[in-house]
Amino acid sequence: MAPHTPKDEGPQPPPPITPGGTYNVQTVSVGCKLYIRRPGSDGQEEERLAEILSIRDKPVNAYAARLRGEVKQEEAQKPQERLEFFVHWDQFNKRLDEWVSGTRLVLSRDLEWPRPKATPATKKIVGKKTPAKNQRQQSLLKRAATANALAVGKAAKADPGTPGPSTPASARASASPAPTIGQKRKTLHEEEDEEEEDLDADAEGEMDVDAEGDVLDLDGAESPQGPPPVSAFSKEQEIEKLRTSGSMTQSISEIARVKNLNRLQIGKHEVDAWYFSPYPQEYAHLPVLYLCEFCLSYFGSQFMLSRHRKRCNLLHPPGNEIYRHDDISFYELDGKRQLGYCRNLSLLSKCFLDHKTLYYDVTPFLYYVMCQRDSSGCHMVGYFSKEKESADNYNVACILTLPQHQRHGYGKLLIEFSYELSKREGKLGSPEKPLSDLGLLGYRAYWAETIIDLLMTTTEEVSIDDIAQKTSITHADVMNTCTTLQLFKHYKGQHVISIPEAVQERYKKAKEKRKRRIHPDRLIWKPPVFSRDQLRFGW
Repeated sequence: MAPHTPKDEGPQPPPPITPGGTYNVQTVSVGCKLYIRRPGSDGQEEERLAEILSIRDKPVNAYAARLRGEVKQEEAQKPQERLEFFVHWDQFNKRLDEWVSGTRLVLSRDLEWPRPKATPATKKIVGKKTPAKNQRQQSLLKRAATANALAVGKAAKADPGTPGPSTPASARASASPAPTIGQKRKTLHEEEDEEEEDLDADAEGEMDVDAEGDVLDLDGAESPQGPPPVSAFSKEQEIEKLRTSGSMTQSISEIARVKNLNRLQIGKHEVDAWYFSPYPQEYAHLPVLYLCEFCLSYFGSQFMLSRHRKRCNLLHPPGNEIYRHDDISFYELDGKRQLGYCRNLSLLSKCFLDHKTLYYDVTPFLYYVMCQRDSSGCHMVGYFSKEKESADNYNVACILTLPQHQRHGYGKLLIEFSYELSKREGKLGSPEKPLSDLGLLGYRAYWAETIIDLLMTTTEEVSIDDIAQKTSITHADVMNTCTTLQLFKHYKGQHVISIPEAVQERYKKAKEKRKRRIHPDRLIWKPPVFSRDQLRFGW
């Protein structure tokens, strides 16, 4: 979805500022910016500017209260103790967004309100008038679409989902009510203007969406909601995109969701969740979500996990082991056969991948899970998925190394294994775009190391096509890597590849540091062949 850009915008006015000490916690709303206390890098507490993305009442953990034997009591709490704020730290990565208590807000410093939006000028109709028949058909279509949208909005409101943020006072005042029988129907151009305003609000991330992509209204007002914009997020449209473009979301509202998990316990490791993941609502906002490290089932308490482990007899991913060397193994899984495991794997990976949205349709994909073996079983380190039939010759759809195993060389091992599969298939491969920030760094490092290694060890003249055929890296990736490393030189009227001394020194240091490599002779695998009936997904 392309972001909506308003037309003919002049210089924007400065955002309103409320001086420190003149407001309280209840004054703060979604979209405001203020200073909040957080632990600094030196261990000392610092005050950093942050933007409020969502507001909620502090959740009560039913599982923890049941274990402690506590009785629910209605106690009067102060607003700063009762409210929690989901914030995005200024100049920090989005994965550091978190829920903070109201007691950490620095109310003595200035509060910056959202920048007011300029009122769009009324458009005048110039030119020929629309014929009465066509105008009547358009108005009937508009009325039918409005009635359908209102019916969907009422149905969604009857089934509440994950709570969203409170709406600022300015947004409440400007919200347009739904058309009634006695109200004069708006013209077509006025409705188009309102749809453009809704697009602006969604693109700027001032709204939170629930698991179905519908905007929630927490004001408690019983007035019916207006029709959603034409280009709003639709799960059916998203599925159609996923079938042709892979597993990366194209929707702004999907990316802007508020993180709903705090921590995950996987085996002996406990890690922080980075992004939103659509686990069931009853597991949201728990202090810790417990996962079985072998089947990836999720539970709300340690007792439930221990009871599950007595019945779960899995000690490795439920697939075929196609590679084994030292303590590393790779398992191949079919998303159509191992449906439950692959869905659980996609839910887990969504906690650490911002743009991934493929968690409800895993059948068009193959999953390759890398595990580390010990006496207690095969523990998952990372995985990557690839489409069974890719129109763009992608050899990776999503790739992830779990946070507790990062910075140990496993990411490059996953990338190298994916290209080893491409060599067996006799194809050139490239990862699906867009890549995450960490994924892009990993691929750039692998491409540079692989190309320099080939150039340093070969004694023959090689071209771009030779490099691509020997490494299975696409010509575009080879060209971009060589340009980034400044390997192209102009010599005697033609372009040649020359390796600078600084690049050679970096290559030697990286080669001495890297210990884990993929050994092709340990790979026992043939490219799977799927019939037309096997590639009919969801029918």
